[in-house]
Amino acid sequence: MVLILDNNNNRANGLSAALNFVGQPAQMVSESDFQNKMSNTKDTIVVLGALAELDHEQVIKASPATPFLLIGETLKPLLDLANVIGLISEPFIHDVTMQLLHDAQQYLRMLPNKADATAGKSFDGLVGETVAVKQVRFLISQVAKTDANVLILGESGTGKEVVARNVHLLSRRSSGPFVPVNCGAIPGDLLESELFGHEKGAFTGAISARKGRFELAQGGTLFLDEIGDMPLQMQVKLLRVLQERSYERVGGTKAIQADVRIIAATHRNLEIMIEDGKFREDLFYRLNVFPIDNPSLHERADDIPLLLNELMRRVHEQSGSTAKFTERAIESLKVHNWPGNIRELANLVERMVIMFPDKVVDVSDLPKKYQHIEVEVFEPEYPEELLEKDAFNELFSSGFSDYDEESVEFDSGFNDSANQFGLLPDEGIELKEYLAELEVSLITQALERNDYVVARAAEILGVRRTTLVEKMKKYNLNKD
Repeated sequence: MVLILDNNNNRANGLSAALNFVGQPAQMVSESDFQNKMSNTKDTIVVLGALAELDHEQVIKASPATPFLLIGETLKPLLDLANVIGLISEPFIHDVTMQLLHDAQQYLRMLPNKADATAGKSFDGLVGETVAVKQVRFLISQVAKTDANVLILGESGTGKEVVARNVHLLSRRSSGPFVPVNCGAIPGDLLESELFGHEKGAFTGAISARKGRFELAQGGTLFLDEIGDMPLQMQVKLLRVLQERSYERVGGTKAIQADVRIIAATHRNLEIMIEDGKFREDLFYRLNVFPIDNPSLHERADDIPLLLNELMRRVHEQSGSTAKFTERAIESLKVHNWPGNIRELANLVERMVIMFPDKVVDVSDLPKKYQHIEVEVFEPEYPEELLEKDAFNELFSSGFSDYDEESVEFDSGFNDSANQFGLLPDEGIELKEYLAELEVSLITQALERNDYVVARAAEILGVRRTTLVEKMKKYNLNKD
């Protein structure tokens, strides 16, 4: 609604008549009735002209959520106020006035913290708060109220069927069936029977009559996924159904009325296919009544945290397990290009839950291609007693298979055959001394084999470099 507040009656009447003539509701209002009208009217645009009692600047500042259009050059200084959209000058020019009205409507639609057209509507699986997703939800809410054909465009894995289901759920056909058909997954010679059904004996193997997807979707929505993969001969038959709103089963003569809403989707560029003669132009315009571009995951990377929560919830419902991602792991995922889009993210989530059930996933835990952030990997320091105990258990459980008999000699004097590894001499041993000498021998061998390159020696001993350096200091082991 446009309210015209102007004491210049001739000017106000002229503008009101012009706006109403082009279908824009407009109403003149007096200064005394202005506040009452403002409080009882939503989404108001005010055209402000000459005033006798009220102050222009105060009126504008009192309603920051209302866009104002000014009449008259004398009000030009007020253009600096944020909610003043522009100035209308006499004589009124249709194109200029319409453009200013459009900008004022945009001001109302994009108000911060304002519930958008999708508020209160339940969107199934359409997760995200980025501008791109909000735009998709807005388009869905607008077209769902009609029976217009919808064409959903977007890369594979972006969730085009989710968009189609939401159009159906928010439409007046929501109580009817939603029937999806993947046109690329059905051989061309079977697609006609799949869509329109067939009568008994229509072809070899048709032992009984069968309903097609159009008939199954009666009163509801038929979703034709990957419409770009439909053979040309089937495109002609589909166009006929869209034009005449009726069809016949294969082998039948009875016309069946098609009370079906068509939603199509494709990842292909249909306009290029038209140029190449692979898609019918007339069918394209029949389907492309209301296009919806579904954004790729790379374009809506800020939605990844919300998508992770939703995907984790689904995995938990199926398997009972879940996982959590650190903030830096999420930041790394945001940088990824996501050629497989949401489908790729869903696969990654399932893989991480299998690998790290009920644990926290960091950047270093992600597969290499998802590690886009350089982070210092945590390497735990364990008490020496724990390491010695672990080494002792490992040695005594597996033996010295990696070393030949001649190379493993100990200063403790236990060199006879009766004292092979794991056999306790009758006279007994000093265990602590024995293990220390064993450790010295193994470290010395590792260092000598690798020309005292500590990093290589640590690698074959299976210890951290810093741990080996401490051991060398402890036992005074060096090249000299």
